[in-house]
Amino acid sequence: MKARWWLLATLFAASSALADYPDRPVTIVVPFAAGGPTDKVARDLGEVLRKGLNNQTVIIENVGGAGGTLGAGKVAKAAPDGYTLLLHHIGMATSPALYRNLPYKTLEDFEYVGLINEVPMTVVGRSTLPASTFAELRKWLDANKGKINLANAGLGAASHLCGLLFQQSLGIDMQTVPYKGTAPAMNDLLGGQVDLMCDQTTNTTGQIEGGKIKAFAVTTTKRLTIPSLATLPTLDESGLKGFNVTIWHGLYAPKGTPKPVLEKVNAALRSALKDADFIKREEALGAVVVTDGRVGQAEHKKFVEAEIAKWGPVIKAAGQYAD
Repeated sequence: MKARWWLLATLFAASSALADYPDRPVTIVVPFAAGGPTDKVARDLGEVLRKGLNNQTVIIENVGGAGGTLGAGKVAKAAPDGYTLLLHHIGMATSPALYRNLPYKTLEDFEYVGLINEVPMTVVGRSTLPASTFAELRKWLDANKGKINLANAGLGAASHLCGLLFQQSLGIDMQTVPYKGTAPAMNDLLGGQVDLMCDQTTNTTGQIEGGKIKAFAVTTTKRLTIPSLATLPTLDESGLKGFNVTIWHGLYAPKGTPKPVLEKVNAALRSALKDADFIKREEALGAVVVTDGRVGQAEHKKFVEAEIAKWGPVIKAAGQYAD
């Protein structure tokens, strides 16, 4: 009899705890250093997400290193109680192919809460490049095979991934130059030490508007609405059919997080993505807030599965791995 009452009391306590969730601060782990695009998205989201989480404080914890895998690994091992979440970008889908010794299983060790946004990318070049349109750039690339330098922000970075697909789509191998972050890569592009880079609008728009670098195309299937980039053609319409790359961000929880908790976090996320101030901040970064079914848990996971299938062959064909 005592055992029965103990079990009932335990179940009641657990049910009460779920109903009260959250009753203390919630931590969102960002697997990159503070100040970067993913960190910015997390901090902007945290401000509005708290409204749907009983107005609890949302703490942003930066756990950088190993291309985002350290922070993601920390969340995979965290208590599945809804108090530790992960905000990650496209690296969730590319890490399985990039890292031979990944400390977690992307599709098995997380609960998928919902997709947040998508960030377009641009193909840009040094200001002294003897080409002003993508058609002219392509001719220049064909005439200078073996001499072209393509910068990126490091293995697994958005610029690295876009650069890989760009080379494969063109059928031209370029000398890739990896840097430790976007800032030094952009500095060398500005200085003319490298020829090209494919990077997020969050990092390139200001330099394009200032006339410090040349912009040739965008990586989305539709032209952008950002005024300074609206005239740029897409790579798809420029001959690279089907080329479509965006850097997206999603929200995750440790595997085993209770369904009622996941539903509450997802509801808070849906509400946050409709917040006018959040939308405005994302648009200022060149990002598009997700409004389709991928905001849901099941569609979010299906999307990541498709991205893993898309990027795996690209990365393997390039033979660029990390231990």
